[in-house]
Amino acid sequence: MWNLTKFVASRLSRSRRFFSSVIPRPCIIQKRGADILHDPWINKETGFPLAERNRLGLRGLLPPRVISFEQQYARFMESYRSLEKNTVSEPDTSHVALAKWRILNRLHDRNETLYFRVLIDNIKDFAPIIYTPTVGLVCQNYSGLFRRPRGMYFSAKDKGEMMSMIYNWPAQKVDMIVLTDGSRILGLGDLGVHGIGIPIGKLDMYVAAAGLNPQRILPVMLDVGTNNLKLIEDPLYLGLRQPRLEGEEYLSIIDEFIEAVLTRWPKAIVQGTAGVALAGLLGTVRAQGRSLDDFPNQKIVVVGAGSAGLGVLSMAVQAVVRMTGNAETAAQNFFLLDKDGLITKERKNLDPAAVAFAKDPGLIAGLRDGDSLLEVVKKVKPDVLLGLSGVGGVFNEEVLKALRESGSNRPAIFAMSNPTMNAECTAVEAFKHAGENIVFASGSPFENVQLGNGKVGYVNQANNMYLFPGIGLGALLSGARIITDDMLQAAAECLASYMTDQDIEKGILYPSINSIRDITAEVGASVVRAAVAEEVAEGYGKVDPEELAYMSK
Repeated sequence: MWNLTKFVASRLSRSRRFFSSVIPRPCIIQKRGADILHDPWINKETGFPLAERNRLGLRGLLPPRVISFEQQYARFMESYRSLEKNTVSEPDTSHVALAKWRILNRLHDRNETLYFRVLIDNIKDFAPIIYTPTVGLVCQNYSGLFRRPRGMYFSAKDKGEMMSMIYNWPAQKVDMIVLTDGSRILGLGDLGVHGIGIPIGKLDMYVAAAGLNPQRILPVMLDVGTNNLKLIEDPLYLGLRQPRLEGEEYLSIIDEFIEAVLTRWPKAIVQGTAGVALAGLLGTVRAQGRSLDDFPNQKIVVVGAGSAGLGVLSMAVQAVVRMTGNAETAAQNFFLLDKDGLITKERKNLDPAAVAFAKDPGLIAGLRDGDSLLEVVKKVKPDVLLGLSGVGGVFNEEVLKALRESGSNRPAIFAMSNPTMNAECTAVEAFKHAGENIVFASGSPFENVQLGNGKVGYVNQANNMYLFPGIGLGALLSGARIITDDMLQAAAECLASYMTDQDIEKGILYPSINSIRDITAEVGASVVRAAVAEEVAEGYGKVDPEELAYMSK
């Protein structure tokens, strides 16, 4: 019987061998001369041996000395460590972060093989630079940082032309597409075309974590305008200078794009954004000394009724339904707040997406529509405080102290908004005001907090990079054309159960980023199993659905 996790892991191992040196076997190159040096996929820079320089018309276009791949690797790392050393005392951390991003981006632009080798080997150091939190700074400054295009750009001006445009992409096969319209970027709001930085960074992580072929990934910006007046008035802004399309006009653009993609690449996986919070919520139950089956009894206050908050809330409620089989009462222990306070059924002009989570005013004594966060925490006495508001500091001292008095044996705080300035609270604030026994997770990187008696308050960075490379890999290897709710649930539950009991007792909900490839293999296997169970798996390569179904765990 085949082993499913080993099958998934073998794909990762193959990619690791690929990036361990230059391309390991002969390949046909259609380009010659300077065109090769300008193609980051095949460019080896000074690594071309003399025979290849003669054959490919490169002689005279490069310095005479041949520098091996390993020497190039060492030279880049020396350059990067020198930058770190020279900026260690820099007060402007955003300036330093962008400088680090630039040096990595320049490598990406000229030599993808070396770039991904460096990224895979140094994932802990480089993940925060190519993805959160630095990618937020990159998106804010994208027009000024732009040097060469990466990915594809479809705009409202391209309506009626997308079917032909999709064939302008040079790769014959695409496995994974990450799409954004730039409307909600990491709590920074509407960044328009600048949002392309998110799909680029996310897909780089997919290559490093899931072993996807970098020639078969595609970041896409769907530019439907922007409501950010500052961008519209910026002479350097690279996107459409018009208000953002909405309603049927917007949906027609999405439909045309999806039709074009699926016509050329019928099995391509198209991903938007989503959260890893559910895995952390399930892990919190274990940290409180309870079994996962007790998750439906957790009282959870969610601050933020935008797409991120509603998305996490929907997944959490679906998890409760799976555990209890009762959809009618699944949302009873979730309390949702927006900028106007607690959402109840008395709220007028309520967002249709939030209706399912609106509370009956009499559910808890004294609970009223529009109650403040502090009032809700005092009356509900939650086990978990989950922030997806994008409002920095909303978990203030009073709120955190009220949570401390909630009665939960180990309350959990998820300050998920990023970048750091938008986090609902810092790790230091959480441990200081809510108590040293809390579980803390954030969307932005905070340092662990030194507590009294030599104890450590662990900070969990709740980041999509732990979960979604595995979801993408599992969907790809199962051949599923859609990613179902059960596949997402399986991934979250797999991540939640990955941690040891000892780690959970310390308040550690997520594994080290250094283990990202092992985690991705485990999550990917769980997604394949879920796809097989739901009969949406169509197989991958020579492995058909029947063989997937007979694989062991």
